Amino acid sequence: MKVLKFGGTSVGTAQIIGAVMDIVKQEHQNGEGLVVVLSAMSGVTNLLVDMAERAATGNDFSKHLAALEIRHFEVVKQLLDIPQQNPVYTRLKIYFNQLEDLLQGVMVLKELTPKTRDLILSYGERCSTLLISRMALQHFADAVYVDASEVVKTDNAFGQARVNTELTDLLIRGLAAENTGKVLFVTGFIASNEAGQVTTLGRGGSDYTAAIFASALNASEIQIWTDVNGMMTADPRMVKKAFSLPELTYTEAMELSYFGAKVIYPPTMTPAFLKQIPIVIKNTFDTSFEGTVIKHNCQDSNLPIKGISSIDHISIINLEGSGMVGKAGFSGRLFSLLAREQINVMLITQSSSEHSITFAVQPKDAEKACRLMEQEFELELGAKKLEVPVIEADLAVLAIVGENMRKTPGISGRLFHALGRNGVNVRAIAQGSSEYNISVIISATDLAKAVNAVHDAFFVQFNKTLNVFCLGTGNIGKTLFEQLQKHREFLQDHNSIQVKIAGISNTRKMRFSVDGLDLTDWQADLDAYGEPADLTEFVARMKEMNLPNCVFIDNTASPQPIAFYEGIFKSTISIVTCNKIGNSGSYSQYETFRDTARKHGVDFFYETNVGAGLPIIRTLKDLMVSGDRVQKIEAILSGTISYIFNNFKGNANFHDVVKTAQEKGFTEPDPRDDLSGKDFMRKILILARDAGHKMEAEDVDIENMLPQACLDARTVTEFYAALKANAAYFNKLKKDAEDSGKVLRYIGKLEDGKASITLQMVDESHPFYSMSGSDNIIAFTTDRYKERPMVVKGPGAGAEVTAAGVFADLINVGAN
Repeated sequence: MKVLKFGGTSVGTAQIIGAVMDIVKQEHQNGEGLVVVLSAMSGVTNLLVDMAERAATGNDFSKHLAALEIRHFEVVKQLLDIPQQNPVYTRLKIYFNQLEDLLQGVMVLKELTPKTRDLILSYGERCSTLLISRMALQHFADAVYVDASEVVKTDNAFGQARVNTELTDLLIRGLAAENTGKVLFVTGFIASNEAGQVTTLGRGGSDYTAAIFASALNASEIQIWTDVNGMMTADPRMVKKAFSLPELTYTEAMELSYFGAKVIYPPTMTPAFLKQIPIVIKNTFDTSFEGTVIKHNCQDSNLPIKGISSIDHISIINLEGSGMVGKAGFSGRLFSLLAREQINVMLITQSSSEHSITFAVQPKDAEKACRLMEQEFELELGAKKLEVPVIEADLAVLAIVGENMRKTPGISGRLFHALGRNGVNVRAIAQGSSEYNISVIISATDLAKAVNAVHDAFFVQFNKTLNVFCLGTGNIGKTLFEQLQKHREFLQDHNSIQVKIAGISNTRKMRFSVDGLDLTDWQADLDAYGEPADLTEFVARMKEMNLPNCVFIDNTASPQPIAFYEGIFKSTISIVTCNKIGNSGSYSQYETFRDTARKHGVDFFYETNVGAGLPIIRTLKDLMVSGDRVQKIEAILSGTISYIFNNFKGNANFHDVVKTAQEKGFTEPDPRDDLSGKDFMRKILILARDAGHKMEAEDVDIENMLPQACLDARTVTEFYAALKANAAYFNKLKKDAEDSGKVLRYIGKLEDGKASITLQMVDESHPFYSMSGSDNIIAFTTDRYKERPMVVKGPGAGAEVTAAGVFADLINVGAN
């Protein structure tokens, strides 16, 4: 014996009902006895509720009733042969007439009792089951329509009736014995009390009906046919990387379903659990998919958790006071009060001092619960032994579930690291000693971000997604996009990271996409569909999107984005920047950025501030973290100046060399930022600060290598003219160096807390003598590297290497 249950979406249209019949026929041909439990057609129950409430307030419901009738009649017309249609039309018409009389009565009385509501709702299942059972007669003659209210007996708790299991089992067995060998098509959701009055079984009632029949008949399997591929690791509407689970234990499935997984409901599993009947969740729209099996014992899994479940709207109530401390029976008094009033408590947590209790309820029950508590504890409140209960609204529950949790150390740490890393504040925590479930209460606005972040943290076989917002589409920005596109598969295969560009902005246009922008043709897309650029709006939208693992990349050389850095950190968004202006501003600003990023648990990576793609910042920080002490730093940190002096030899003209450097993309937009030493100063200042020195820009002693006329030029064009006019000055510098067998080098030095940048002539004994191209070089003299300094050398300018440095910083964010 098998029990098959089909939900509302599985019987929602004539087309899918045809698919349902194919499934039933296939199971029938296998020779096992069948019970088919059916829900109302999708949307019908909600429509019946709406009509009942309209009638109770005196509003017209006739249009809705007519639409309901037409919908069922259309299915009859499409699926039943003409000779079989009239008997079904007649029976359906009787149902709709009865329904109309009920609604008219509600309208006259202007009263909708729970008993009447249940009776009205019963017509959804009655109509769909009658229709499908009559259709089945076209395929096999042994189909029988069963109104479950005749055999499933309950108490008088209308809307959420409790089943009289002993009597119900006897009636179901008697029904089966009378119909041996026949396929029973059973109305889900509905039952009746001892007086024969229709009751309903509450949320997931059709699933419950299936489990009741399966238990009574000792079925071999319960199949729940729905519109998803089994139970998934998370809600696929929130987590696009959610995947189906092949199997779950009853306990795991109960925990997931209790905290919001709507594929199956906890009451369904109780009868199945007691008889150890497997439950298979299948997809009516994808019958080839194996689905999820819920059973007593599952095979060992390498997954640390089985799933993430959530309830998106709850309220919590906090009760505090000394009157609870050490007082036996206080909790029993509180929760007995709530149980008597049918207020469901979803989560409880209590401080070990017994000074406070926090519990979660449905928002609609919060005010009522507080009123009841104030009445119950009136004396304690009056004596100030208890504080007035406080409601906190707009919250959500997130729960991780799995039997492996109790065998795996560090589960809690991984959960809270993922939440903290994304700025999700935890308001309350609950974990049972069985360790099947850890539940946290968070802000409802953070739920989608939290679920995605936690999913990334636990299901490591899937790529961690970085949601990136890029500011600046110049040479570095364009090159970064090319590199990301080129290495996309490598990142996924070797680093388990997926980079989604969720936003792009330049000075003209900006564009956003939660699903990520396509980098194959981003420029055309930005030009065609981008909205006018607004930096304030760009940052605001990035925050509002509230995506997990969010990174802001500043690929500009503008001071404007710097003002937003602190606010971005406070929104728990990491920053990767090649913009030196922020870290080379005031020391207080530098310190604020560093401390704010640390406080909010996000990353601030700026490797490209100093040496393009060279690991200079990282090397310095590694030395500091390992306890080494920096005695001296000597460096050539301007790839531009390095290129210029490496090529300013022989018959070369200084003006032409500078022009070539700019054309190759080595210089800042205004080459004077490089040649004046200003850009170099920023780099040596950042290094000094990272080495622990509280230094301001004016503390760096800069030797100017340019004549004053070059510095005073009003435009870049005038600057180049001044370079030509002062050719003799530059040629003398070159000649003096060559005559003494030396080369010109612009060298920065940090020693004894003092920083300087000077133009020097060095001979071949100096480590900076043999330089080429746009190379940077830095020598760290430390307590450990005293006799032979640690040297880092390589290309220090150009869009390709700078973009590669930004790329590397971005991947380091993903590694955290």
